[in-house]
Amino acid sequence: MTAPDPSLFGEIDPPQRLLMGPGPVNAHPRVLRAMSADLLGQFDPEMTGYMNQVMALYRPIFGTQNRWTMLVDGTARAGIEAALVSMVAPGDRVLVVNFGRFGLLLQEILGRIGAVIETVDAPWGEVVPMDAIAAAIERTGPKLVACVHGDTSTTMAQPLDGLGALCRKTGALSYVDATATIGGMEIAADRWGVDIVTGGLQKCLGGPSGSAPITISDRAADHIFNRRHVEAGIRRDDIGDGAGPRIGSNYFDLAMVMDYWSEKRLNHHTEATSMLYAARECARIMLGEGPEARYARHAAAGRAMTAGLRAMGLTVFGDDAHRMTNVTGVFIPGGVDGERVRTMMREAFEIEIGTAFGPLQGRIWRIGAMGYNAMKHKVLITLGALEACLRREGFALPAGEGVAAAMEAWDA
Repeated sequence: MTAPDPSLFGEIDPPQRLLMGPGPVNAHPRVLRAMSADLLGQFDPEMTGYMNQVMALYRPIFGTQNRWTMLVDGTARAGIEAALVSMVAPGDRVLVVNFGRFGLLLQEILGRIGAVIETVDAPWGEVVPMDAIAAAIERTGPKLVACVHGDTSTTMAQPLDGLGALCRKTGALSYVDATATIGGMEIAADRWGVDIVTGGLQKCLGGPSGSAPITISDRAADHIFNRRHVEAGIRRDDIGDGAGPRIGSNYFDLAMVMDYWSEKRLNHHTEATSMLYAARECARIMLGEGPEARYARHAAAGRAMTAGLRAMGLTVFGDDAHRMTNVTGVFIPGGVDGERVRTMMREAFEIEIGTAFGPLQGRIWRIGAMGYNAMKHKVLITLGALEACLRREGFALPAGEGVAAAMEAWDA
């Protein structure tokens, strides 16, 4: 087979698009600069020093003192799968708190593992009350309770205070997917009392997809290390196997990944160096801004976006009491072609807004304002562009009211 002529493909030069969907969003320039730094060998003392720094930087972001706070190489879903495959063995009973697409994703992954899946559900646009979760735990007796914190498919954020206590009362472990909220809404792993929380860089943390921060309690670590089975080619006398069933994935085996991040430096995989640099810089930017200031900025962006959409005569989707701060769902007006508007936003204004999934497909747009894009001017530009596109499609709305309402709401 003849190789293509390199002249057929130019240097990558993507359009400078404003990504105001549910993620990914535009990465912070400091993160992109960090990624251009020279590579290091995985056991170079400078490299292992950066790894230790990442562990320290992410503890306050997760709201934890957990020793085992680190990165899983891969997108946010790599963190989810590593957590579930390392905690759950075939035949284990797992309760999934399900209120959107990503609750269904947890069930998909657990089904592949061979878990016995129970659910406690809420309609899309609502969350599951804690007393319903408590009743489901009592009824099903799960080994693990798995939950999404913020589900971008519905734009809802599940309250989690008290979840860990409910699980520990019956001896269950707990897992939370915080991909969509980490860096934009408070993550309080220790206060929630949950055992494992995973995230991603590509939303509120303002980085690229490709690295999954994770924190693991000592209780969960003991459970995982009991399943440790080190691969034959890298066995060492100082790392013994556990008595439990072998974790069903090599790459996502958290027992070996944890030994890699520990002072043992088990040669499990080659760390994704540029992504580690990115994760490190995402954390430095967040902690430099201050977590409370950052959460307030995301809350202001979400408040402004919601107020602006409503002032334009549009109907916002979901329960106001449990809305994520960083993604807003809004119904597509009757008679308006939602995809034509999204295309016009992209082609005329270089702005991307999101479509929807499942029962909401074709019914709502999802508009994000998070990370580097949770800024007043970016919210206002997006609302102004949406107004222009809706007018072009023949939808009557009050001129300029969306932007004016958003400006007032930002400062409220």
